[in-house]
Amino acid sequence: MNDPKKTALIADISAKLPRWGVELGFDAVGISSIDLSSAEQKLWDWLEQAYHGEMDWMQKHGTKRSRPQELVEGTLSIISVRMNYWPKDSASAEMVLNHPELAYISRYALGRDYHKVLRQRLEKLAQRLQHAVGDLSYRVFVDSAPVLEKPIAVKAGLGWIGKHTNLINRHNGSYFFLGEIYTNLPLTETGASAEHCGSCSACLSVCPTQAIIQPYVLDANRCISYLTIEYAGSIPLALRPLMGNRIYGCDDCQLICPWNRFAALSSEPDFQIRHQLDSAHLLELFAWNEAEFLNKMAGSPIRRIGYERWLRNLAVALGNAPHHARVQQALLAKLEQAISPLVREHIEWALAQHLSTPYKPKCQA
Repeated sequence: MNDPKKTALIADISAKLPRWGVELGFDAVGISSIDLSSAEQKLWDWLEQAYHGEMDWMQKHGTKRSRPQELVEGTLSIISVRMNYWPKDSASAEMVLNHPELAYISRYALGRDYHKVLRQRLEKLAQRLQHAVGDLSYRVFVDSAPVLEKPIAVKAGLGWIGKHTNLINRHNGSYFFLGEIYTNLPLTETGASAEHCGSCSACLSVCPTQAIIQPYVLDANRCISYLTIEYAGSIPLALRPLMGNRIYGCDDCQLICPWNRFAALSSEPDFQIRHQLDSAHLLELFAWNEAEFLNKMAGSPIRRIGYERWLRNLAVALGNAPHHARVQQALLAKLEQAISPLVREHIEWALAQHLSTPYKPKCQA
């Protein structure tokens, strides 16, 4: 860039972006270059091992995920943002996990769908940027396209990727969402922050299904978050008892992380708890019919898994719940009206756990 005025303007905007982001409700903003070559190789190595399970979208876009200019032509830099999500006044995660009659839902999903919240804020930030420079081309992303959001956030100085493969910030832990703006402005890269996991391996040890097979490598096929959210089939029999009462996602590897002692609560109203999902009873949620599920989950990220997977996940959790006549009655009642072979199969498994009878699967994916 040879124009001194343009150079000065870019430097000024690069310095102001973090403040603009905070004014719009983000907790941090950084800038990344578009060189993701190191992350690209790690991605392909991971895919070659089939650790992505049935998430075919992880590979179908080829190199668009790791080469930003192939996804958005003309991209010169990426603005990366993070926003805290842990809601205020939520029931203790550890308490819920230690009460197997309650339903554990990952804390990011207790409120409204974060996709819309972050996208609207990112659009406002991009418009403010556009107003400052005039001629601007951009696109905003929140889990909406093939984007390597965590490596981008690392290059933008928002944190480092921990051994559990989540992004960690030493001042804010890991309970936050990420979003991006691809832009044709040659903004100044923030600079990556150093890693601070050290010799700690708590996340590997605590994982209920041992899905973190080695530091920085996650096998999604064993991950409870994948099984309860992304996976549409029959949950492997060997993993069902290990899932406990986790019906949507899993936070164990983050709950154990020492850096989350510094995690900040979210002040965003949209992320506050809805329908007491932070400590709801399994039987209460299992009793919902499809209309109730769709109505109460309107605007929630949980809605996208659909009623069938909702019942499947709850059936597994009820199979792991303490023996009680009410649990058996609820399972038997739902069995009579099972909406699909998949739901029926998981209810039959749950009943077998309570009746102490051998379970012989009729269909197992």
